Amino acid sequence: MPTTLEAKTPRLVTALPGPNAKRVLEQDAKFMSPSYTRDYPLVAKRGHGAIVEDVDGNAFLDFAAGIAVCSTGHCHPKVVSAIQRQAAELIHMSGTDFYYESMPQLAARLGRTMPGTEGKKVFFTNSGTEAIEGAIKLARYATKRDNFIAFYGCFHGRSMGALSLTASKSTQRKGFGALLSGIEHIPYPYAYRCPHGHAAESCGAEILEQLEGQIFKRLFDPEDVAGIIIEPIQGEGGYVPAPKFFLQELQRICRQHGIMFIVDEVQSGMGRTGQWWACEHSRIEPDILCSAKGIASGMPLGAIIARESVMRWKPGAHGTTFGGNPVCLAAALATMDLIESEYLENARRMGDYLFGRLAGWTKNFKIVGDVRGRGLMIGIEIVRDQGTKEKAADLRNAIVDLAFHKGLLVLGAGENTIRLSPPLLIDQEQADFAVRTLEDCFREAEKKA
Repeated sequence: MPTTLEAKTPRLVTALPGPNAKRVLEQDAKFMSPSYTRDYPLVAKRGHGAIVEDVDGNAFLDFAAGIAVCSTGHCHPKVVSAIQRQAAELIHMSGTDFYYESMPQLAARLGRTMPGTEGKKVFFTNSGTEAIEGAIKLARYATKRDNFIAFYGCFHGRSMGALSLTASKSTQRKGFGALLSGIEHIPYPYAYRCPHGHAAESCGAEILEQLEGQIFKRLFDPEDVAGIIIEPIQGEGGYVPAPKFFLQELQRICRQHGIMFIVDEVQSGMGRTGQWWACEHSRIEPDILCSAKGIASGMPLGAIIARESVMRWKPGAHGTTFGGNPVCLAAALATMDLIESEYLENARRMGDYLFGRLAGWTKNFKIVGDVRGRGLMIGIEIVRDQGTKEKAADLRNAIVDLAFHKGLLVLGAGENTIRLSPPLLIDQEQADFAVRTLEDCFREAEKKA
């Protein structure tokens, strides 16, 4: 009989939360910042592949992957081995002041994955937020301009510069005073809720007209705009893909006016959509690309990847103490090996399989308004009525909680969407379990609707 972590599907042995989990929850409430958001009382102890075990021995199938971070699954043996070898050899010297052999090795590999024929240069950070902060500075440095255009619903991070670009939830901004000036937000092309009734691949033409006909004429001269930043698939905004033509037109506008076209691939990148980067589906070539999350299978690492002609700041213009830590770099190199050899294709194949299983859900369930995404980045939008499209956040939250109590870990995204972002190694048995479990949860939720 396989052990808990060797099994492919969940095994629950206590009521949830169990006694050990309750003890941890009490300590957490006593000592931890109340700013953390927790959807359900999972107290993780160990993980392997797509299975997570809590402190009471309950095993869960993870379709959240630490918010799309554990790309190669939990504790992949090859990643663990790379971390252990590096940790025994050298943990830190600081890549800002000294050299690591692994820094240019990883940079070269990342650069080759980014679209475009021009050579690339890379700056390593500790997180996605830091990558965004660096991209803000780089765009200003490269263009000698100040202003930025971002999108409603976007999430780019929580530090002050990144938060200034973020327009996801007001609670993320409330109480923090004045943010970075010179940033304007415009609507994101949200096909399911397109105010003009356009289909998925044509939504957004009016937004582009607003940008060129209103923003550039009434607020910012385009020659004062340093960058336009967009998530090719909105993450925290609800797993909403931008239409191909929209991204291509944004690139055209940026090229026309010398604006840096910045793509935030922190959540959508590193093979999650079946391509290295989600922007590849639209055949665009960004000037600056920001990565993190799945880049190192759970180790803290981010990257700014830019065209060589863009990343020309002088020594001392930007730096980092811990960014590009050698242990994190080792994890990232092992992660790239695995994605390249196995999981890029698996994400594509299992994504197609899941979309096939979910294709009829808007007909099968009256509370499902939309199923969207790419690869293993899938959003299921929950509504109270398919006709009015009234958002049903309470039903979404109920489904997330029901899934937890059935051994499936999922998270919400946006106001009323369920996100599926499993490790890229899941197989058909695990996909089928997730679908069956969600079907049961949706039926129970519909009874409450």
